[in-house]
Amino acid sequence: MTDLAAAKLPTYRCTVVPEWIDYNGHMSEAFYVLVFGFATDQVMDELGMDQLYRQETQCSLYTVEAHIRYLLETGLGAELTVTTVIAGAGPKKLHLAHEMHAGGQLIATEEILALHVNTRTQRTEHFPPAVSDNITSFRLTSGQQTPEWVGRKLTA
Repeated sequence: MTDLAAAKLPTYRCTVVPEWIDYNGHMSEAFYVLVFGFATDQVMDELGMDQLYRQETQCSLYTVEAHIRYLLETGLGAELTVTTVIAGAGPKKLHLAHEMHAGGQLIATEEILALHVNTRTQRTEHFPPAVSDNITSFRLTSGQQTPEWVGRKLTA
């Protein structure tokens, strides 16, 4: 990361493809999860946990809990953007809040809790200092507040 004062997690962008459309003519719920997963991968890269890091350290993020809200439908060809903020973090965990937009409207959210895991031992490990510093810098300088929907319980 080069400029801590400008540190902001990048926006993930993609387009809804035909394979993602369900029998109702809308993007299927599984593909919302896929897009959010790609956004998480981009966050990992930005924080210093890219492919080379995973190969060299044998460590990665494992999502252990997720909460998705499907707010609006979207369809074929829609341009999707996913913005992400770090809602919380600890020595071995990362709490992310993703917001998916299409056509300028919020269509879905995902909140995840991920653990930093050594893939050889299957045990959690502390983030190394460089990654921990990146998490802190993005969390403190993103200029974004934690969304109000983070931490909500499911309601009937």
